[in-house]
Amino acid sequence: MIRIALDAMGGDHAPGVEIEGARLALAELPPTFEVHLIGQPEVVERELARHSGLDRSRIVIHDAPEVVGMGEKPLEAVRRKPKSSLMVGIGLHAKHEVDAFISAGNTGAILAASTLVLGLHHGVQRATLAAMFPSAFGPVLVLDAGANVDCAAKELVGFARLGSVYMEDVLGVERPKVGLLNVGEEEKKGGAVVREANELLKATDSINFIGNVEGRDLLAGHPKFGHVDVAVCDGMIGNILLKFYESVGTLLLRLMERGDGSVLKHPDVRRAFHFLDYSQYGGGPLLGVKGVTVICHGSSPANAIKHAIRIAVHSVEVKLDQHIGAEFA
Repeated sequence: MIRIALDAMGGDHAPGVEIEGARLALAELPPTFEVHLIGQPEVVERELARHSGLDRSRIVIHDAPEVVGMGEKPLEAVRRKPKSSLMVGIGLHAKHEVDAFISAGNTGAILAASTLVLGLHHGVQRATLAAMFPSAFGPVLVLDAGANVDCAAKELVGFARLGSVYMEDVLGVERPKVGLLNVGEEEKKGGAVVREANELLKATDSINFIGNVEGRDLLAGHPKFGHVDVAVCDGMIGNILLKFYESVGTLLLRLMERGDGSVLKHPDVRRAFHFLDYSQYGGGPLLGVKGVTVICHGSSPANAIKHAIRIAVHSVEVKLDQHIGAEFA
């Protein structure tokens, strides 16, 4: 049985969303896992009591009296609150008492705790937060999605390697095509870091590097290489891109509502909005740490938590962590 630790106190709407997400996962996903809820037992039990018919045989509660707030400084919070749901959950993972950890809490604190407690694989300079984008031809993995604002060229190369392993293991993409997100396709475009990263990526045989790509190539495909599987950038660019993309569905919905709204009932339109719904993609894996950490938006709905559990279970099943370790060994 795969053991998934879920931070019940992380996120803007905890613990209700987390427990509803766990309920959906237990009811709808294959019964190969159990959920370990990390948080204040009385609060968690009170929320669990609202759900009749819940399979309690696959739920374990771990006491964590402290909570890391969204506005707290990451390193300070990690050091000052050793009994937080975040630290207790990652600590269980480090002791191999659970197989994966999921949180919708403070992203910086999750990154800091995962790096300090779990550690990085040998050869990994920095862990990276990956985000899955839907496109016209299939999913695109964008990394970094907000964990690392300032990145060195060698770190961007490391992100490309991590993203390639993830696409191969989790989505079964053979020799994923990797693009470096830039302001133009020409090799001399962009700042000094991006230009250096381009040269390093060209010289890295283990990466199927197709060169610089532009933002439009992520959705519509590259004019020469077609679908881009992995897009590499620093965390500021990646997070802006992610948040902008998530607003596309809302824009389309409001434009359609200006009419009589009947078009929204059409099955094809409903499928399109389902396709654009970021909650279908769950959270983003934190790649490079020794273990499986999945980070969700603070405002994640229950459906996103359910799919984050799905991602965590699948990552354990395909031995993603071991393959990353072997790639960088």
